[in-house]
Amino acid sequence: MIELDLKKKLLGAQGEFTLDVRLRIEPGEFVTLFGESGAGKTTLLRCLAGLAEPDAGSIRVNGITWFDQHTRLPVQQRRVGYMFQDYALFPNMSVRGNLEFAQRKRANCQRVIELIEMMALGELQQRKPATLSGGQQQRVALARALAAEPQLLLLDEPFSALDHETRLRLQDEVLRLQRHFGITTVMVSHDVSEVYRLSRRVLVVEQGCIVRAGQPAEVFGAGQASGKFTFAGEVLAIEAADVVYAVTLLVGNQIVRVIASADEVQRIKIGDRVMLLSKAFNPMLVPV
Repeated sequence: MIELDLKKKLLGAQGEFTLDVRLRIEPGEFVTLFGESGAGKTTLLRCLAGLAEPDAGSIRVNGITWFDQHTRLPVQQRRVGYMFQDYALFPNMSVRGNLEFAQRKRANCQRVIELIEMMALGELQQRKPATLSGGQQQRVALARALAAEPQLLLLDEPFSALDHETRLRLQDEVLRLQRHFGITTVMVSHDVSEVYRLSRRVLVVEQGCIVRAGQPAEVFGAGQASGKFTFAGEVLAIEAADVVYAVTLLVGNQIVRVIASADEVQRIKIGDRVMLLSKAFNPMLVPV
């Protein structure tokens, strides 16, 4: 369990403000910090990792104090896996070398072998990062973050530089690995569809404060009633509901849920772009 209560003065586009957060994260939970750039989300991750120091407060993880008035636990002792936005792979090391460097117990290479197998990096393990595609580098960065057997996984906008298809594949990969290892995870994201697919809970951060919190569907307004409409959206989820299906869509920055027939859902899948049309006051999904 993570318990934090911290304050830190920051300088934003509109002047000085204070990151002031009180938060409790359950073991194995996947939480996303969502909000505009400069709101303090990445600083919060850096405080958790020990890369930045709060001005006041405390951080406790699984009953151990990482930070308070008297304690400053070093970065190396915090058992945090940090996946940076720019990957931050060591360019002079092979894929396998990057994973082995991150591993805490270097005498035992079983964790590295397991990650190479789970993430299909076998054919890439002797290659240098510069020879890999963006998606491949991202897989290596994720594997390296997990190689240290962390108690806490921190993801700072991990998919922002990737194309749509690669982003969807890696989101699935992150979710699969997070559940497999049961690692408590905190992610920073600006992407509503990404938050919806991955997170159990989303915290909306504005000017250093958490202003809304809850499940993504609650925070982003799924289930709000709609009148007549014609708009495009992205399919986030398809769920069977008796003889029909409930389809969750991202439309702009809002999540809506509509009922679809079996014929309609046969033509679409998660990640597809669709047009939502009103037809005799009933919604109809059309792939685009």
